[in-house]
Amino acid sequence: MRHVPAPPGEDTGPPPDDASSGRGDDPTSPDTPTPPGPAPKVRRLATPAGTATAALVLALVLAVSVVLAIGLGSAVVPPRETVRYLWAALSAGSIQADEVTRYQIIWQIRTPRVLLAAIVGAGLGVVGVAIQAMVRNALADPYILGVSSGASVGAVLVGVLGGFSFLGIYAVSVGAFAGALAATLLVYAISYSRMGITPLRLVLTGVALSFGFQAVMSVIVYLAPSNEATSTVLFWTMGSFGAATWGSLPVVAAAVLLGVVLLRSLARSLDVTALGDETAASLGVDSDRLRRRLFVLTAVMTGAMVAVSGAIGFVGLVVPHIVRILVGADHRRVLTVAPLAGALLMVWVDLVSRVVVAPRELPLGVITALVGVPVFIALMRRRGYLFGGR
Repeated sequence: MRHVPAPPGEDTGPPPDDASSGRGDDPTSPDTPTPPGPAPKVRRLATPAGTATAALVLALVLAVSVVLAIGLGSAVVPPRETVRYLWAALSAGSIQADEVTRYQIIWQIRTPRVLLAAIVGAGLGVVGVAIQAMVRNALADPYILGVSSGASVGAVLVGVLGGFSFLGIYAVSVGAFAGALAATLLVYAISYSRMGITPLRLVLTGVALSFGFQAVMSVIVYLAPSNEATSTVLFWTMGSFGAATWGSLPVVAAAVLLGVVLLRSLARSLDVTALGDETAASLGVDSDRLRRRLFVLTAVMTGAMVAVSGAIGFVGLVVPHIVRILVGADHRRVLTVAPLAGALLMVWVDLVSRVVVAPRELPLGVITALVGVPVFIALMRRRGYLFGGR
């Protein structure tokens, strides 16, 4: 075919394919022409150097926030004293006899709780990115696949019927994880077909089973013989780090860390899959196989987090969108910043839940909803393309 030169001033390249890529009108994408007028400063972060700077700043802010969150509460400990107690615990140092109580509050109660909040927040942010890429739906979050609802059913059964009583304080967590795995297997079995696992079938199956699990949980709670057990389970299903201990950290920390590493190794495949299954296949990426791996990985991570913290909404939904505004849509950059942003958000959410109505404690789901709903609406108005077009 004879090439016809374009008139002067016109772009000779192909027009952006918004429908296939889902990122054609993303102003944070480096491939998108910048509209007339001064570019927003936030675009400077959509580069490797900008992403590294954002990650470093978030890491420093997170470290300061962790120290402040450990020291604040019903009994306030100044940051300098907090650091001294933490150093004494890490270096096997000595403290005065009259400081033992404050030391135990800092090291035995608040430190594992704050660290657990950071770990769960990081995991929720990363899982939210992975699930939104897996189902190609900007409204997806870690609980859209029914995993958290299945975990809630498992926790309710253990809390009401007294199963796994030989595990003591870990009984509810084990029941929740077992329920999450059972829900994962059920969603996979129902959504699988000869065509493989499609995003639409995953979403529809997860949403339908979520309603079913919630109905089962409501019936169990309604028929529960003990009001105390019912209130405890209901509080847990709305999210709480009140049961955090040093023993509960290693498993969930390993699951989140391994998940972050594996997802970062799949960053290029996630970028390609966002273009659609046919385009991904032409570029050598098996979308169906990738989707199965992502489904198993995100389900295990979600189950591990829900088992220790309960169901916490909006974090996995809002954090990925905020991070994309900052660093663009490239998954390598997003998966670098999202864990830090999620951890920072959850540390402050947990702190607010502890101090607002102290000595009582608000469920985490209440705080995340109060923060997440207005943020979500603001993002929707600012970034309408992420929610189905302008």
